[in-house]
Amino acid sequence: MRIVIPLLDRFTALDAVGPYEVLKFLPGAEVVFAATKSGPVRDVPKSLAITADATFADIDSCDVLLVPGGPGTRGLLQDDKLLNWIRRMHRSSIWTTSVCTGSLLLGAAGLLTGLSATTHWAAIDVLESFGATYTAERVVFQGKIVTAAGVSSGIDMALALAAHITDQTTAEAIQLAIEYDPQPPFDTGSPAKASQAVKDLLARGIR
Repeated sequence: MRIVIPLLDRFTALDAVGPYEVLKFLPGAEVVFAATKSGPVRDVPKSLAITADATFADIDSCDVLLVPGGPGTRGLLQDDKLLNWIRRMHRSSIWTTSVCTGSLLLGAAGLLTGLSATTHWAAIDVLESFGATYTAERVVFQGKIVTAAGVSSGIDMALALAAHITDQTTAEAIQLAIEYDPQPPFDTGSPAKASQAVKDLLARGIR
């Protein structure tokens, strides 16, 4: 099973690494990180780098396409070369998935029209501009398309996908292997739960 994760300009590292840590356990899994050119790709300048094993041109098909999001996503919504590649991967895929604002690229490629989908809470308007209906769930299955909400929900999506690809026991074993047992110290993981002070700090920029 070939799982392809494109590394895009200014991607969010956990969007890619979280699902990777789950899906690499699938029997027969081959995970390929792809980019416009092979070599290290950084999430932001002078920060974490992940190595792209192949270029987009090297990949002619995949079983699972997993599109991460990140701050650079909006700048790629009119990148015809990338969008055409996503469309091509989708035609042959068994599953086409996204994490966070990666769903915006699926939308821009015309894959979400008339479907329910999720994304990062700050990108709902853009998602719906592509004809999708936003739903406030962490993971949304629509046929072979699976979207996950913001960043950390990519792990939830990958575990749910693992259960569909194999079975629930296998997915649960993977969850145990990575000791995914969330017990966050704060209950501010969504806009509905965060205080105004937290929202104001985020709006100003945490750093």
